[in-house]
Amino acid sequence: MSEPRPDRHDEPDPDETFEGIVDEATQRDPDLAVIEAGSRTLRAHSGQPQGEAVPARPADPETDKALRAVEQELAGRWGETKLEPSVTRIAALVDVLGEPQRAYPSIHITGTNGKTSTARMIEALLNAFELRTGRYTSPHVQSITERISLDGAPIAPERFIETYEDVKPYVEMVDAQQPYRLSFFEVLTGMAYAAFADAPVDVAVVEVGMGGTWDATNVIDSTVAVITPISLDHTDRLGTTPAEIAGEKAGVIKEGATVILAQQPVDAAQVMLKKAVEVDATVAREGMEFGVTSREIAVGGQLIGLRGLGGEYEEIFLPLYGAHQAHNAAVALAAVEAFFGIGAEQARSLDIDAIRKAFASVLSPGRLEVVRSSPTVVLDAAHNPAGAKAAAEGVSEAFSFSRLIGVVGTSADKDVRGLLEAFEPIFAEIVVTQNSTPRAMDADELAAIAVEVFGDERVQVEPRLDDALEAAITLAEEEDEYAGAGVLVTGSVITVGEARLLLGRG
Repeated sequence: MSEPRPDRHDEPDPDETFEGIVDEATQRDPDLAVIEAGSRTLRAHSGQPQGEAVPARPADPETDKALRAVEQELAGRWGETKLEPSVTRIAALVDVLGEPQRAYPSIHITGTNGKTSTARMIEALLNAFELRTGRYTSPHVQSITERISLDGAPIAPERFIETYEDVKPYVEMVDAQQPYRLSFFEVLTGMAYAAFADAPVDVAVVEVGMGGTWDATNVIDSTVAVITPISLDHTDRLGTTPAEIAGEKAGVIKEGATVILAQQPVDAAQVMLKKAVEVDATVAREGMEFGVTSREIAVGGQLIGLRGLGGEYEEIFLPLYGAHQAHNAAVALAAVEAFFGIGAEQARSLDIDAIRKAFASVLSPGRLEVVRSSPTVVLDAAHNPAGAKAAAEGVSEAFSFSRLIGVVGTSADKDVRGLLEAFEPIFAEIVVTQNSTPRAMDADELAAIAVEVFGDERVQVEPRLDDALEAAITLAEEEDEYAGAGVLVTGSVITVGEARLLLGRG
């Protein structure tokens, strides 16, 4: 088995300053580059992990039957990729539900990559300060109940079913009044807002499904808007340039809000800043008002230093791999500081012990997640070129694989060539496959593109995911037992979720 590389114990350089980090940060690729600003030798102690990140099916047969019935009813609606871009239907639904989304303050998250991991970090930080949280994210890795979380854990299946039954009459009422029925995502969004109000929560952490302006989540008036790195994805819906995509995502910026802006392409940042000026929002920019000040590889993750809106936070252990997760952590911390009014209204830092405990508890299933050893099998839900580059960087940095086998199953509507090109330098061989959803790219079509990128000798085709996993593990085991080959399963959240189940993690 290839283990993550151990801690390094370099001496800190006292001459390095945040101004120097700012200069370096403004030049880096927003989602990939490592900001090296000295090192730390002390690791923080881990807190308790966040809840049950990926729940299994309900143990009670009757509950499982009822949950499957709800899932089947939801599946009969428009899927998440079939959209009629407006908030008309969701606005009608929350209106008849009594505007549950106005019962609590919220933090709204958009961007292209890193949204779910950032949402989980924000949630952990808020929980550390004894606030009751609701988190709404998508898509799910294995269970639909993952999408709606209370206090860091997925909503109980019984409560999920009850919430659906509670909103169902109102959903049917809106369906009857609209040209199109509410979509799968719109119903789930209404359920989440209702569940949060019923809990009740102190604050909701809400991730957009797609875009911003017309996303179903955008009926909330959040005091904090978070924009994770923007890159090309869903170009048929959002635009073909970062600036066009940013224009759509900027719709989450509300009047008088605080905008936490991760490092962005210049044209995307300009669009965001212009929108902020138009609505009199305050902007905090990564690399300027906040950022990563140090980062060291550590066993099980990384040790980071952050500069927040209220000061320095050193020696934070983050049990996630990859430079991109350190930058997600910086964004999450700034968002929580902004929520508490730090930076604009107050000049103080948050309690460092609470910050350390919160970050040490973060889980992000399917994001460079190790699920097996001998050989090591890692799952990552990268589904676009930017995400693939971040995953490739993270794997190369955190693991000392002598040979890495890729298992890739993608959706047909993605930039598959760009994703494969990002992984080509780190994969010795690739096993192409497909997941069980109608959106999946046919394995033979994917193989044709893979052969162009990798060459015929490095590509193997296994249409069934279980066969693909077995083939990849066999290829990894062809080396000596102690040689350190590994397997990375990637290409889609669905592929990763199904692989997770097959590998016994469900």
